[in-house]
Amino acid sequence: MTTDDTSLSPVRKLPTGIGSFDVIAKGGLPVNRTTLLSGTAGSGKTVFAVQFLAAGIQQFDEHAVFVTFEESASDIRTNMRSFGWDLAQWERDGKLAFVDASPDPHIEVIESGAFDLGALLARVQNAVKKVNAKRVSVDSLGAVFSQFSDQSVVRRELFRIAWALKSMGVTALLTAERTLDYGPVARFGIEEFIADNVMVLRNVLEDETRRRTIEILKFRGTDHQKGEVPFTILPGDGMVVIPLSAIQLKQKSSNVRTSSGNEELDKMCGGGFFRDSVILVSGATGTGKTLTVTQFLNGGAAVGEKCLLLAFEESREQLFRNAIGWGVDFEKLERDGMLRVICDYPEVATLEDWLLSIQKIVEEFKPSRVALDSLSALERVGTIKAFREFVIGFTSFIKHKEITGLFTSTTSSLMGGTSITEGHISTLTDSIILLRYVEMFGDMKRGITVLKMRGSAHDKGIREFNIDKDGMHLGRPFRNVTGILSGAPVHVSPADLERVWSQYDAEVSDRRRGSRESESGERRRGNERRGSAQS
Repeated sequence: MTTDDTSLSPVRKLPTGIGSFDVIAKGGLPVNRTTLLSGTAGSGKTVFAVQFLAAGIQQFDEHAVFVTFEESASDIRTNMRSFGWDLAQWERDGKLAFVDASPDPHIEVIESGAFDLGALLARVQNAVKKVNAKRVSVDSLGAVFSQFSDQSVVRRELFRIAWALKSMGVTALLTAERTLDYGPVARFGIEEFIADNVMVLRNVLEDETRRRTIEILKFRGTDHQKGEVPFTILPGDGMVVIPLSAIQLKQKSSNVRTSSGNEELDKMCGGGFFRDSVILVSGATGTGKTLTVTQFLNGGAAVGEKCLLLAFEESREQLFRNAIGWGVDFEKLERDGMLRVICDYPEVATLEDWLLSIQKIVEEFKPSRVALDSLSALERVGTIKAFREFVIGFTSFIKHKEITGLFTSTTSSLMGGTSITEGHISTLTDSIILLRYVEMFGDMKRGITVLKMRGSAHDKGIREFNIDKDGMHLGRPFRNVTGILSGAPVHVSPADLERVWSQYDAEVSDRRRGSRESESGERRRGNERRGSAQS
């Protein structure tokens, strides 16, 4: 009995070249197989289909054929120019061929007699041979089969398309429509059983915000990442997948300290921030978050570190005016090439777009410090899941770059308390600094404390600070005050405080005495048991 070695060989995969898609596909699309790409309107099916071919031509010199049943070839050539794909030039160079089967609006299609795709498949095969294609995209199946009511005809012809493409020795991508983002995979309910592989694109509306995701439902005979993964479509880049699976907990950890820009705050933090740490500054509006950011950036520029400021709540002019009021000249820092400021409303882009845009800026400018003011503003433009994925992706990115990051977060109430943002990112940050209002006998004061500092001892006290034209000045710790962090500060008189401490000391003394008596009794019983055993 002989063994067919080819049946035991692993399924080879063809790298698509689509940004990060090959990460979730664990190598790309299975070679010489058909992949069904299904999605609702606006989910990005045609972009993916064209980009699959464009990436093959640009990155791997693999020629391609595009079969269109819906849009005309001329429309596709025009629409794809915004991504930098010159389809017409590739056609002239013999790298790409179109098979235009789009409907003629002047001809009425009437279903009559037996339907046969034989002539069309012959055109596709000729195009494949003409350009020696390795990749084929068919867009879309629904456009050609929606006019036929006989499901048996649809099933037969779908099988025929899949078999014909496989016999041509190409790796093929077929797009199909679906009516719901979470419903049947495709319109006819049989497409997913005919294709070797199935992927689903979604463009879901949640809380008035659209979010695109891709999910690989099946890859026959090979592994892939499970579940939905966010992606975005950008001019000049096309589709870019943003997989959290690409993030690895392998960041370097540095013992090098970097200044916060405030000497007293550095002392509270045990000598400053760690160089590759991420710090969260949380507080109500007006407590000094933007001032902390300003000092952080100015402190970096003072020692020759390039700094990036991402501002989502204040305009450029307002930021520069406020900085001047604290003795920091942002305009001069920009002229000297030590600072770059990006100001915009967060609503102008999705969180996925913002993440990729920020990564590009960091790669280009190469800052040593990045400040984001504030995360609370970004939170309102996406779902909680999308926001957390943004924070994970961003913090991981700057940590890998060994960049010191400072984020601000606005609390939900003026007196402090917890914020929604803190609940989602507190575990992802290395240090947390809280800024709070403290009411004292009719006066409103400000307090600061270092709540968390990974890998370092730090001041546990809550210190008073004030703000003037020279910035932030830290004073003595608050004494005889409790409830500051909870947002309900209460002044305790020295006599009350002494009584509380006396009561506490008495309780500790009683517990210790009880513990000693318990230990003494246990030793006595042990001695009695040993004496009994010896006798």
